[in-house]
Amino acid sequence: MQLDAEPRSGNYIQSVSAEMVRINGQEFRGHVIVSAGQIIADWQPRPIAELQLEDFQAALDGQPETILFGTGARHRFVSNFLLTAIMSQGIGFEVMSTAAACRTYNLLLGEDRRVVAALLLPEPA
Repeated sequence: MQLDAEPRSGNYIQSVSAEMVRINGQEFRGHVIVSAGQIIADWQPRPIAELQLEDFQAALDGQPETILFGTGARHRFVSNFLLTAIMSQGIGFEVMSTAAACRTYNLLLGEDRRVVAALLLPEPA
């Protein structure tokens, strides 16, 4: 899916599929965390059912307003414990498909918001 955005500055997501995400012309084929100023290509979270706060530490380090968690081709739920742990720090935490997270990330980035997208690629088992 090609994404349209008018880049101002930062790391814009250009396209996304089940196998990869393209950010600023570079393809990423594994789990990735992206913010305006950083791309973390070696993100290794636990399986969705086992996710802990520590799995999102790299995203939290940038002190974002919101973390968008892309769970693959379809929306998958995370534990209430994880939601509460992140949101109790005053950070919004939205869980959605990876494509939706990419679109939302670009929109919020275009509004100069402090947003981080934590994206699962490829589709988790």
